[in-house]
Amino acid sequence: MIRQPSRHCTVGLHALPSRIGHVRRIVSAQLRYWRLDALVDPATLGVTELLANVHRHARPSKQCTVELCVLLDQLTVSVHDLDPRLPHLRVAESWETCGRGLALIAALSESWGVRPDGEGKVVWFTLPALTPAVEEALAVTTHWETVGLEPEPTCAPADPLAPVQSAKVG
Repeated sequence: MIRQPSRHCTVGLHALPSRIGHVRRIVSAQLRYWRLDALVDPATLGVTELLANVHRHARPSKQCTVELCVLLDQLTVSVHDLDPRLPHLRVAESWETCGRGLALIAALSESWGVRPDGEGKVVWFTLPALTPAVEEALAVTTHWETVGLEPEPTCAPADPLAPVQSAKVG
């Protein structure tokens, strides 16, 4: 059984410095539209690193595709380019000004990888994608833990915009 993405967005571009900022804005707007605001910073940072790698290393073309897929509780961000050479994670020396891109991707993501894909390759990473309902439940739980009480099963407000009632600890 193949799982279909619950949300999907694809952007094709030439990985030129003048285009990377535009793609960051598209990714940011799409994630906000999906109500995944908490993922904007790590996803745009990861996309920037992957597009910079395409710009620096891909041959013969800088043509690539950025893809965002949300499936259940996970965001997968991938960049497909036409260069079949696979990148390798390496440890950059302290004096080097580049070479840390994949290490940054590994540090900010839950998982990441590289795979050949027909005429090129795909570099991808995943981030946990909390839905608004899960985020709200976590916020209520965190609030009650902060004040040192266990929440009553009916204490969560029905209106997600209504303030959470707090208890006085005493």
